[in-house]
Amino acid sequence: MKPTRLQRGVRTTAIGLSVNAVLAVIKVVTGLLGHSYALVADGIESLADIAGSVIVWRGLVVAQRPADANHPYGHGRAETLAAVAVAVALLLAAGVIVVESVREILLPHHAPAAFTLWVLLAVVLVKETLFRFVGRVGDELASAAVIADAWHHRSDAITSAAAALGISIALVGGPGYEAADDWAALFAAAMIAWNGYRLLRPAVSELMEEEPADDVTGPARAVARGVPGVRGVEKCFARKLGYGYVLDMHVEVGGGMTVAAAHDLAHQVEDAVRAAIPRVNEVTIHIEPFVDGVVSNPPSR
Repeated sequence: MKPTRLQRGVRTTAIGLSVNAVLAVIKVVTGLLGHSYALVADGIESLADIAGSVIVWRGLVVAQRPADANHPYGHGRAETLAAVAVAVALLLAAGVIVVESVREILLPHHAPAAFTLWVLLAVVLVKETLFRFVGRVGDELASAAVIADAWHHRSDAITSAAAALGISIALVGGPGYEAADDWAALFAAAMIAWNGYRLLRPAVSELMEEEPADDVTGPARAVARGVPGVRGVEKCFARKLGYGYVLDMHVEVGGGMTVAAAHDLAHQVEDAVRAAIPRVNEVTIHIEPFVDGVVSNPPSR
């Protein structure tokens, strides 16, 4: 049996969580033994990844709950909230790395050990592979939370790559270059913060019910106009709710139509739109009388 959207999302998140748990321990222990704060910072970022994966998992589970009396539109916003939480965790992780990197730069310390470099190179390979796998699943599921989780893995790969560069400079440069990996950690923190911002912005836009970037209102208008009895579509607004969309549509009908007939027609329009666009979960129809000579609003909304 083909796995459901929830099963695929949870399974993907669980794989990432397991890998992050192993890598976090390896990086923190290796960083402490090898005198590399960049590697320790990388381990801290992996711990943030673990927290992020747990949040994404819960968000996916809650988002799939059916509508109830307190949530008549369902629980799809839980997925968006999970994406916000993961993005904020990235920003916080970047802040922690900045503070600790500056402290390490100001305090004299040993140069990192050579074996830390090989650990980091292995981590980069693992995390970049995980990013591509989780990102592909997130795109297929159109899940902001799973995509955010994927970028957590990419941020970890960036941190590790920067740390590897810094350690390489420290090892090649010798005395006086001990802080190179700490400067690399600062660079990685900036990249992590940027990824946190780019994930946070669309999630906040969704929470603010900004018009979706996907063109869903245009096709919905076209489907509605094709229903017999519909004279025009005056307005059509969309908002994203988790994986799907909720539409508000003003449909024009003949002014002499009875209330019962208009009610039946509204249901026909809703059924037609939902059948044609599976990601539309709800359509609220407002009936407007059609007036000859009056042009409806253009189909841009």
